[in-house]
Amino acid sequence: MSKNNDKYRQRRLGDSRWIDKFAIDNNDFDNDDSQTDQQTLPLDEGDHWSGLQFVSFGSGSSGNCSFLGTENGGVLIDAGIDPQHVYSDLAANGINIKNVKGILLTHDHADHIRYAYKLVRENKHLRIYCTPRLMGGLLRHHNISNRIKDYQVSIFKEIPFFLAGMKFTAFETSHDAIDNMGFSIEVDSNTFVVATDMGIITERAAHYMSKANFLMIESNYDRQMLDTGRYPEYLKARVRGNLGHLDNTVAAQYVASNYHKGLKWVFLCHLSNDNNSPDKALSTMTAALEARGVSVGDGSNSADSRCKDVQVYALPRYETSLWFVL
Repeated sequence: MSKNNDKYRQRRLGDSRWIDKFAIDNNDFDNDDSQTDQQTLPLDEGDHWSGLQFVSFGSGSSGNCSFLGTENGGVLIDAGIDPQHVYSDLAANGINIKNVKGILLTHDHADHIRYAYKLVRENKHLRIYCTPRLMGGLLRHHNISNRIKDYQVSIFKEIPFFLAGMKFTAFETSHDAIDNMGFSIEVDSNTFVVATDMGIITERAAHYMSKANFLMIESNYDRQMLDTGRYPEYLKARVRGNLGHLDNTVAAQYVASNYHKGLKWVFLCHLSNDNNSPDKALSTMTAALEARGVSVGDGSNSADSRCKDVQVYALPRYETSLWFVL
């Protein structure tokens, strides 16, 4: 991890340019992404481990993919990062790709599905979990082999399914893709919620997000930066729209308004490089929470941070985060 991300680090056990779905070369799905070294810190004695392990391999319109798992194995959430990067970082933390049971897709934009077929082609045991509509959109909009359907397991929103010892429920989100969804993931008494790429927080998304102990929420842009930035007006309107992306203030107001004592981690994802910064996203979220009397840690392993009510961490855009044990 680069020095620029040092202050966002967390312990481990064990430019964003807007790129729309038509701006990506669909024949360029096997490009290499740079790899970064994984750094870890030991879990402090006395820390509580819920059993969940989480890492993001990259978060933004240049590519999205993360791992969530337990001792029973895990899943990849989206497939927009080069597999060699994913294999390397998994192996560095003692996880073989054979222990990854499946790939969950949130929607069919290229920065989330670019390497889906390559992953299943190289790992025959993997299956892709998505709705039939999402798979149809993926095949219509991208230059991907029809054979990817051989690896699909059909899921449906609001109907739970089980995988790798975890319970998954997909829910509706609002974005300009095909059959967009977030995921509520339950392990024992803990719930990890993924809510990315959404222009507004829908009623069903809010329902699941309100139950999260660990929340991965989009904080894509700073409104002032977007309004005064270099994007053409049509693109600004698209980003701001109900089918676009979530701005820092809306994400922060939602989390602050719905804070509960069970919420321990907030991971800010899909930050724009042109219209946001980690500092802006973090300060907006922190200010909203503190205004409601919630103490906020910076995700470090310092004694001061660890005693706070909730930790807030911005997932790096181009790099692998540290490996979290939650």
